[in-house]
Amino acid sequence: MSYTYPYPRPAVTADALIYRKDHDKLEILLIQRAFPPFKDCWALPGGFLDMEETLEECIAREVQEETGLSGLEFVQLEAFSALNRDPRHRTITVVFLAQANCDGIPQAGSDASHVQWFAVGNLPALAFDHESVIEKALTKLALLS
Repeated sequence: MSYTYPYPRPAVTADALIYRKDHDKLEILLIQRAFPPFKDCWALPGGFLDMEETLEECIAREVQEETGLSGLEFVQLEAFSALNRDPRHRTITVVFLAQANCDGIPQAGSDASHVQWFAVGNLPALAFDHESVIEKALTKLALLS
């Protein structure tokens, strides 16, 4: 199916906040970006929605490509649509939460040069608006606990 419109459309992405509890510490899985924008900065795993997939398929694919993890149960958290959140173009992101089990060992792939667990109190500087995304997610996680 192909459409042509006389005005621009935003890009749609899906990002994942994957968390685990390690010795009573909450940790979040981040990737180090291999390409611009924000090359070498840390970010939530995720990426652009393909035309022939759902958001749920997109986030599962992106997480598997960037971290090697599969079989996670994703729950939609919220859409983020602030202006200028991506320097390339207008981007709307739907963020998903997933709790990691202890079985999978993340391995960087695709657009990620590294993947690492970070304690919530010791996060590195983050790309895009991911700091505010994580803050909002942690607030909601506290409500869900």
